[in-house]
Amino acid sequence: MNILHVIVGLEIGGAELMLKRLIDSHQGNPGYCHSVISLTGVGKIGEQLREMGVELRTLGMHSSLDIPRVLWELVRVIRLERPDIVQTWMYHADLLGGLAARLAGNHHVIWGVRTTDITAGGKRTTLLVRKLCAWLSVWLPHTIICAADASRRSHIEVGYDSSRMVSIPNGFETERLVATKVQRVALRTQCKFNDNTIVVGSLGRFHADKDYANFVRAAGFLAHQFYDVRFLLVGRDLDANNAELAMWIAATGYTDRFVLLGERSDAPVCFAAMDIYCLHSRTEGFPNGLGEAMAMGLPCVTADVGDAAFLLSNTGVVVPKNNSKALTEGVNKLLAITAEQRFILGQKSKARIYSEFTMKRCRERFEKVYQHVYLEIKK
Repeated sequence: MNILHVIVGLEIGGAELMLKRLIDSHQGNPGYCHSVISLTGVGKIGEQLREMGVELRTLGMHSSLDIPRVLWELVRVIRLERPDIVQTWMYHADLLGGLAARLAGNHHVIWGVRTTDITAGGKRTTLLVRKLCAWLSVWLPHTIICAADASRRSHIEVGYDSSRMVSIPNGFETERLVATKVQRVALRTQCKFNDNTIVVGSLGRFHADKDYANFVRAAGFLAHQFYDVRFLLVGRDLDANNAELAMWIAATGYTDRFVLLGERSDAPVCFAAMDIYCLHSRTEGFPNGLGEAMAMGLPCVTADVGDAAFLLSNTGVVVPKNNSKALTEGVNKLLAITAEQRFILGQKSKARIYSEFTMKRCRERFEKVYQHVYLEIKK
């Protein structure tokens, strides 16, 4: 089965990582052949896809002025390659990739929806594209795959065709989410944590949606209560060069309790250095960072956003979003129990990921959709 993916771009992000994992899960399987078109540039994920041997085209779209050219190029490629399925990822790719497929005579389109909090606003062009997608959803895509059930529900509310929507939660590459005790000790030593230090960690890019201001405020409250607690922040722009973040941290009065590592390529080691993981976003779909932390056996506290509460279930603490005091109380619950009790809770989290949210389970769910669409092709 030949599947052509159309995605807005290939910098590191949830949709981009999911695409890479999905393609990687079919490496060596002759039943599936994937190719990718990025509407913009290559990005880090694109470089990785090419290293995997995946055919990748980039269309260099910079603004709405490029849309006619990009649409025509998409039509040309789809007519040339004649894929069995055209799978698109996120609003702009859904609209342009879906229209191009139809113009090329291919009706077997799978859209991808990932956003959950559609009330949070956004660029005017993005809002317009989403409205167009809602209107076209009754006939253009064969199936709409949502990364979270919360995404499915929110898009039905703004007019998407519910009969075409299915939810497929992210899958985690559990075999890669491992780190040794030696690696844990080495990073903790580098960060100047001692054996008695309890590390509350966060991993993700610096962005308004991630609400780091909320996390820093909660960390300040916790630092006042617990001398041995430290806060480890890992991700793009979470470093000493971030003046806004530095101002928030300074306002807590506990600057020495924070360690900022910036963007790194060894996420499992960073998770291993933590004792508690915290998801503090104001909006999420199906949160990768939370799932990865769970797979690493960390006890977790999460804001109630997207499918985070569903993912964590009864294996951790769920608190309201945008509420630093509630976040403080949530972390407090895990600090109040023993290290052994935190370990047991973390193992429950890990077991939940391994039973329901591995990449194997995710791949099987995608394949079920592919086969359903493919059988209709054959009719």
